[in-house]
Amino acid sequence: MKILVAVKRVVDHNVRIRVRPDGSGVETTGVRMSMNPFCKHAVEAAVQLVEGGSAGEIVVVSIGPKASTDVILTALAMGAHRGILLEADQALETLTIAKLLAAVVAEEQPDLVLLGKQAVDDDSNHVGQMLAALTKRPQATFASAITVDGAELEVTREVDYGRETIRLPLPAVVTADLRLNTPRNTALPMVMKARSKPLAVRSAAELGVDLGPRLTIEKVSPPPERVAGRMVGSVSELAGVIAAEVNEMEAI
Repeated sequence: MKILVAVKRVVDHNVRIRVRPDGSGVETTGVRMSMNPFCKHAVEAAVQLVEGGSAGEIVVVSIGPKASTDVILTALAMGAHRGILLEADQALETLTIAKLLAAVVAEEQPDLVLLGKQAVDDDSNHVGQMLAALTKRPQATFASAITVDGAELEVTREVDYGRETIRLPLPAVVTADLRLNTPRNTALPMVMKARSKPLAVRSAAELGVDLGPRLTIEKVSPPPERVAGRMVGSVSELAGVIAAEVNEMEAI
C-alpha cells in the first residue's frame, strides 16, 4: 500500500504570533517555522502503518516556497521514503491546495491520503474534505485511530457527542487529529539519513491549476489587549462589582 501524506510549513506553535504593521497578514520574516502539528500526526500514522506491515511506501508532499523543503526533510527523517515539493511563492487558498493535491494523487495513485485535519495558521479545516470530493474518494475526518483491514480502513474519529468508528474502502482520504498518536522525535542521524532520500522539486504552476486568489484579505488585526484584573477585598465586594457591570451592560 502506498500512502501520500500532505504537510504544511507554518509558524511554529511555540512562537507568539505578531500581525504585520500594515495589517496585511501575520509576520513570518525572521520567525521560526516548522511542520504543522496536525500534519506531524499524519506522518507518524503513516510511519506506524509501514512499521506494522500494512503499507510499503510513504510519499510526502508540501506546497509552498523553497524553504518548505525543511518540513519535508522532517517527514523523511521520521520515516517517509521520498518527498515532493510543489514550489509556489505566493499564498494559496485552500481550494487551490486541494486541486494541486488532487493532481498529485492522479499521478501517484496512492491507496491512502493522510492530512492533518487543519493547519494552525488559518484553522480552515477545508483541504481534506475538498480533496476527497475532487478525487471522489471516501473520507474519514478527525481520526484518533486508524486500522487497516484488508481493502478497508477502520477509523475512529472525534465527533461532538464522543467517538465514532466507521469503515471505508480503500483508496481513501483521512485527516488526523491530535489524539491519533504521539509523533516521534528525529535524532541527528535520522536527519542526516533523510538528506539522501529522493526529494523532487516542481513548480506548482506546471500542474495546470489556476493559482490566482478568489478572496481578498482586507485587513488582519490582533485581538484587543486584555484588561488588567483588580483585587477585591471580599465576596460581597466582588458581587457588587459584578452587579454593577451587569447593570452597565443592560443599559447599553
